[in-house]
This record gives sequence, C-alpha cells and structure tokens, in this order.
Amino acid sequence: MSGRFITFEGIDGAGKSTHIESVAQHLRRHGVELVQTREPGGTPLAESLRALFLHQDMDGLTEALLVFAARRDHVQRVIAPALALGQTVLCDRFTDASFAYQGGGRGMDWQVLATLEQWVQQGRQPDLTFWFDVDPALAAQRRAQARDADRLEQLDLEFFARVRAAYRRRAESAPGRIVRIDASDTIDGVATQIRAELERRGW
Repeated sequence: MSGRFITFEGIDGAGKSTHIESVAQHLRRHGVELVQTREPGGTPLAESLRALFLHQDMDGLTEALLVFAARRDHVQRVIAPALALGQTVLCDRFTDASFAYQGGGRGMDWQVLATLEQWVQQGRQPDLTFWFDVDPALAAQRRAQARDADRLEQLDLEFFARVRAAYRRRAESAPGRIVRIDASDTIDGVATQIRAELERRGW
C-alpha cells in the first residue's frame, strides 16, 4: 500500500498556500488520510534550518545545501513514513523550488542540484505537482498586501522572473507530473483548475 505525494510550487505571492487547505478538505471528504507539511521545514531540525534560510544572508550554494539537508530529514522522518502507511502527503514546496530559486534565481549549476536531488531523494519524486504560475509583478503586489517580506521576498522582479522561467523549464521536463495552474485567476477560478485536475486523475 502506498500513498500519493502532491506538492505545490510557485513564486512567493502566487497564492499556492491559500489552496493547500482546500485541497486537504476536498481529499478528506473523499476519505483520504493525509499529512500536510512544508519546505523548508516539516520536522524540528528542518524548521530550525528554515529559520536560518529565511533570515541569514548566504550565497546560492549555501542556500541549496541548507535546504537539501532539511529535505533529507523531512523525507526520512515525515514524507517516506507517511507514504509507506498509505497516507497522502500535501507539501508546500519540494525540490522544484530548489531548481527554481537556487538554479534559476541564483544561477546555480543545475547538474549540481540534480546530484543533490539524487543523493537526498534517491529517486523519490512527487506523484503530482501543482505549479502556480503568475507574473512576478502581480505576485509582488499580493505579497505587499499580505505580509512583511522575508530575505528572499525582498529581492527584485528580475530575480523572480528568473525563478518563474526556471519553474517553466522544470515543468517542461516533467509534463506528466507538473501541472500549470493559472494563478492570476480568482481564488474560485484557481480552485476550479485544481479540482479539475484531481478529478481527471480520479483522485
């Protein structure tokens, strides 16, 4: 028995976090036992590393190493055990974010990231990834209205344009797994897009 691993990706301000709870409610109504988690984070160790990641200045390689260290603990202690029990895991960000932010935004070598991905995940990938795609300028407006910016959210639109392009590149490399959501739509419109994909897959 194995569960499903569903991740939610997109630049800061795309609105993905808003919809994780609605997906969770939808799946629970259909009798699905699930775990909700996030990255960086999900375990005490990973949450400690998240705090460093969000608030301490560092270069792209340090960011990547920190996030993959957190991810290793997260996979071992939360994700893999839940899936082995047949539970569905909903995760706010996973490795696509590393390719987008450190690969696209910071300009890191994708082969280095791919090596870290293999070491840490040993072939494990999400079964489905919702990529919330939105123009960086709109995302910035949403962030400004919602919260104070963290270290990465303070970066300029050019950075987030590179992140968005990297998400697109990642999506093109895994079209069966990564589903683009038009995140410029209304909240109801985005929810409809998500439900349609889940229904298409019979979930």
